[in-house]
This record gives sequence, C-alpha cells and structure tokens, in this order.
Amino acid sequence: MPKKVRIALDAMGGDIGASVIIPGAAIFLKRHPDTEFLLYGDRALIEAQLAAHPAMKAVSRVIHTDVAVSMHDKPSQALRRGRKTSSMWLAIDAVKKGEADVAVSAGNTGALMAMARFNLRTLPGIDRPAIAAVWPTMRGDSVVLDLGATIGGDARHLMALAIMGSAMARVLFDLKRPTVGLLNIGVEEIKGGEEIREAAELLRAMDLPQLEFIGFVEGDGIGKGAADVIVTEGFSGNIALKAAEGTARQLAEYLRSEMSRSLLSRIGYLFARGAFKALRGKMDPRKSNGGVFLGLNGIVVKSHGGTDAEGFAYAVDVGYEMVRYDLLTKINQTLNRHGHTLASASAVQEALS
Repeated sequence: MPKKVRIALDAMGGDIGASVIIPGAAIFLKRHPDTEFLLYGDRALIEAQLAAHPAMKAVSRVIHTDVAVSMHDKPSQALRRGRKTSSMWLAIDAVKKGEADVAVSAGNTGALMAMARFNLRTLPGIDRPAIAAVWPTMRGDSVVLDLGATIGGDARHLMALAIMGSAMARVLFDLKRPTVGLLNIGVEEIKGGEEIREAAELLRAMDLPQLEFIGFVEGDGIGKGAADVIVTEGFSGNIALKAAEGTARQLAEYLRSEMSRSLLSRIGYLFARGAFKALRGKMDPRKSNGGVFLGLNGIVVKSHGGTDAEGFAYAVDVGYEMVRYDLLTKINQTLNRHGHTLASASAVQEALS
C-alpha cells in the first residue's frame, strides 16, 4: 500500500483564507483519501472550519500561528516580517524538513516565490524558478511556463524553462519527446525580441533528445494546442493567463445573458442544456487552477487568491499529482542527465552571435 501524501496548507493565504482553504481541501480529500494535512494558521479559525468537515479533521494536524502574509505585502516585506513565523513560511518549511511532500498556498505570489526560493533554494543549473501550469487546449492539455514567477529572461533562461517544462510534460502526459514552442508575436524567424530569437537558435543548435523544438507559437496557438509545452518569460505568460481567464468568464456571462433574454432562448436552452453544461465545464477557469513552482528543491503549488473552494481543490489536486508522479525526482534526473546542456548553452550562444 503506497504511503499517504502529506500536504502542507497555508490556511491563511488568499483573499478569504481558511473559509475557502479548508472546504476546498475537504473537496479534494473525497477524491484522494490517501492524504494527510498539515494546516498552518490561526487555530481558532481553522478548527471552526474543520468542525463542518469531520473527515478532513480526522487526517489533519493544526499548527498555530497568527502571522499571515498580506496579499499586498511586497516580497521583501514578507520575508522580513513573515520569515519563520508566518503560515506561508511554515508550510514551505515543512517541505524542506521532509514533514510534507508539497506545500499549497493561495497567498501573495511574489511573497510565496521569494520565501520558496529563499528556503528551498534552486536546483543545480537553474538560476530562476518558474510557475508552470496545465493549460486546456483544443487538442488536450499543454504545459505553459513561466506564468509570472520572474519578469524577463535571456536565451539561457528560456532554454532552462524548455527543459523543465518538457520534463513536466513527459511526466504528466506520458510523452517520450514533447513538442516545445516559444511564445512570440509571429512564427517568422525574424519576429520577436533578441532573447527569444537567440533562444530559438540555441534550441535548434542543441537538438536536445528530451524535447522537440517546433519554433515560435503565436498567442492563439496556446488554445489550439500548437505544442505540448509553451515557453515564455513571466511577464508575457502572466498576461496570457489572465487574458484567457477573463475571456472564459466573459463568454460564460454572454451565454447566461443570452439564455435568459427571451422565452425562445430559454426553450432552446432546455434542448441544448447538456451541450451548454459541457461547454461551461470546459471553460471553467477553476479547473485549471494551480501553478507549480519549477526549479526548486521541493514542490510548491500556487493557487489563485480569489478562487472558491472548488477552485482551491483543483490546486491541491495539482500538488498531489506532482508528488504521485514524482516530478521533482524526474526533473532532477533530467537536469543531471543533461547537466552539460545549460552549462554549454552560453558557449553555443556566443558561437551563434
């Protein structure tokens, strides 16, 4: 019998905190009963929520702290004030100490990344971590990164993202050689900034065995599923993510409005409600909630701060799958097997310039 997955939750993170975190974890627990929880935060608030979820209470241990990182705190402020005492830090520290397999937080993204990087450190060969998420597309799912961990990046950084993203795709999608595309403003080789064009040259020149580089992908190519892995720096990636989430909500609102506009529309809805229900399910951004911090010596998952309990449950799902698929070990194996790749990328880049 496989051992239980131990999940550390920042129970004070997000826009609402424990009133979403605990019910969300309880929803997750119904899908994955082979789980135990470490809950960090205000004991009174957490136990008040656990009272309504006895199954969750039975597999949880509460570690009290009344220090919470604000959604408005700057990363430097969070590190100074919340280091070693905040619910966010303690959840991450549980992973470092081996007390938990994964930490999940809906808190301040910048603070979470700063604390995770400071406490867990990066893997050998990785300068900066990235946020990666599974993105639903017309032909299945793709891995997209970076979704906002760091702004900007040179060609070597983009290459590191491609290597980590392809490792995640191989684990999740059971692919031997995932296709990788660089997000750009056009597919032509002359398009985009210098760092993107240099990254493309590097990926072609290195011809890595663990991924198949297909070139540039435009924004609409993400939803089309143009590649198994889409690579971009954090600024563009975060804009793409928020634009997609906003479009999904906009279309859902349009549908609701049209279906109630007239009697004929309501009658039409009755005949097509099965199709509309399926469409709403595919467009629900909550089902894609949960970004993995890749490149760290530990697994940390970021949930959207404004999600509801159902959405948070999906973020915990992501963390669970990363542990069960042993993602960290597989990324380490990839980096060790191809450790020379990133080390030699700079030399190849100079030769191409």
